[in-house]
Amino acid sequence: MQPNPNDDNAICALNLPPGDVRLRHTARGNEIYDPLRKKWLLLTPEEWVRQHFTTYMQTRLSYPASLMANEIAIKLNNTTKRCDTVVYDRNGQPIMIVEYKAPSIPLTQDVFNQIARYSIALRVKYLVVSNGLRHYCCALDTETRRYRFLQAIPSYNELSD
Repeated sequence: MQPNPNDDNAICALNLPPGDVRLRHTARGNEIYDPLRKKWLLLTPEEWVRQHFTTYMQTRLSYPASLMANEIAIKLNNTTKRCDTVVYDRNGQPIMIVEYKAPSIPLTQDVFNQIARYSIALRVKYLVVSNGLRHYCCALDTETRRYRFLQAIPSYNELSD
């Protein structure tokens, strides 16, 4: 099933390699399968980005699906927030947070501020933001305690280098 390009809620082409995602149409609308959560979800532009991006991470960057999780609840300033995707190291410690936005949403400083707040709770080394069209990755410089932008998203094996 392909999304209808004439539909106002159409899912657009992304700046990612083609990914094998599962789609279906039900009484509640179009749905996309999330293999990390093992369930069908309403197809939204943000979910379209999430599923393609996690597929890209697994197939092109060798991220093990067993060390990735979607929609992880965290406590931050006495409130519960949800990280879009968390990647764990081989010891089960969080190492990366990925934040997704719909392709129509620009990646502004507010988006980076949001994911930086999440990193306070999880203390990760890598932050990634993507709207499916643009992708940014930052790494924490442990000496200066500042994030620096990387040229590319590292493969899973490069995360521990």
